[in-house]
Amino acid sequence: MEQNNDQGNVIQARLLQALTKGEHKVFRKMFLDMHFYDQAQFYLSLVPEQRQQLYQILDPHEVGDFFDTIEDDLPEMRELLLEMDTRYAASLLNSMFDDNAADILEHLPKDEVDSYLNLMNKADAIQLRKLLHYDTETAGGIMTTDFITLQAELTVGEALTILKHEADEAETIYYVYLVNSDQRLVGVITLRDLIVTDDDTKLAAIMTPNVISASVHDEQADVAQKIRDYNFIALPVVDDQQKLVGIVTVDDVIEVIDDEAQADYSGLAGVDVEDVSDNPLKAASKRLPWLITLLFLGMSTATLINHYEGLLSEASILAVFISLITGTAGNAGTQSLAVAVRRLAFKGNDKPKLVRLVVSEILTGLVTGLITGLTVMLIVGFWKQNFTLGLTIGLAMTAAITVANLAGSLIPMLMDKLGFDPAVASGPFITTLSDLTSVLIYFSIAQIFIHAFM
Repeated sequence: MEQNNDQGNVIQARLLQALTKGEHKVFRKMFLDMHFYDQAQFYLSLVPEQRQQLYQILDPHEVGDFFDTIEDDLPEMRELLLEMDTRYAASLLNSMFDDNAADILEHLPKDEVDSYLNLMNKADAIQLRKLLHYDTETAGGIMTTDFITLQAELTVGEALTILKHEADEAETIYYVYLVNSDQRLVGVITLRDLIVTDDDTKLAAIMTPNVISASVHDEQADVAQKIRDYNFIALPVVDDQQKLVGIVTVDDVIEVIDDEAQADYSGLAGVDVEDVSDNPLKAASKRLPWLITLLFLGMSTATLINHYEGLLSEASILAVFISLITGTAGNAGTQSLAVAVRRLAFKGNDKPKLVRLVVSEILTGLVTGLITGLTVMLIVGFWKQNFTLGLTIGLAMTAAITVANLAGSLIPMLMDKLGFDPAVASGPFITTLSDLTSVLIYFSIAQIFIHAFM
């Protein structure tokens, strides 16, 4: 692996030398022999002046090839397009796959989008405007219109001839979708089916008529799950009239899964994990609202402890174990939350029922609480030579963990039922809520046993 990295560094150094010295033929040969991803990484490593030289050597189509591999929400994407001639940028976007171009355009101001679309081929501009019309987190928002359709009446030989002519414009040709005269989806054939079948065979005879598809309105997470379940490379997308309007490819699904995971991490942490700003003030402004909200919730815990001030003055030893109980319960609640959010990611028949999940987490909380409570009871009993005090701490620990497990599973499930993102029930929120309930449980039990261990 290290050897490959060294070789890559040598190639990049030679490329940069050829670019800066104006060795256009050498640069083009070396650059175009590289994988599109490697081309993109080299391009992004250049300074503006070097990129201007690159635009003089490569045409928009060649740049568009590797732009397809660049993340569309890259912060500097707009600046990259603005530094190009407007016609060059429009031609570049026009040469990209429609879904990737649309993803870039949706991050730009409307006037800039219009200026690029007005310079494009009219048919391509219309397709992009249609894609921009869909919600970005639906099948319509992530699909591409670069696919091939055929009529079921054609023969295999005729189909292969058409594929040879149109393959270059399609994002994938492994699946060939068959439509009727109204453009309604009627079947699908794989490239393998075409290759192993006689040329004279009609497509209708070898097609799969029951096509698994998605609606343009389906959520992107549901589309990703369907592709994962069926192990597809692409999934056709139909509109309300069952007309084939696009396909979602596996590379788009990988991005969706990554986005969904980042959203879950952000929710569980109570902070946007994609915000990598080096500006301390900007980073603080993103995190402060949630922290201030939790601060007020934490004040409820402080107020509750203050309410039991008399109990603490009577048995000051209780103060020693407050953080032990709240911290352990908070950890248990966060574990339960993580499991609940993960289970909620399952769709269809695999998605757990509310009652079953809650009962499961209560039982899990009881088991872990009893074992943890028994452990702390023995530790405190031997440490303080007071097993009644140990029993008090152990009972409080058991009850606190059980309640924290219940909250960690029940709250995200209820939020999911109400249509909210369950990951919003973040780890910090569950931890702070567990602190409040744990303190209440702890002092309530301590009040019952105080005269026994004092």
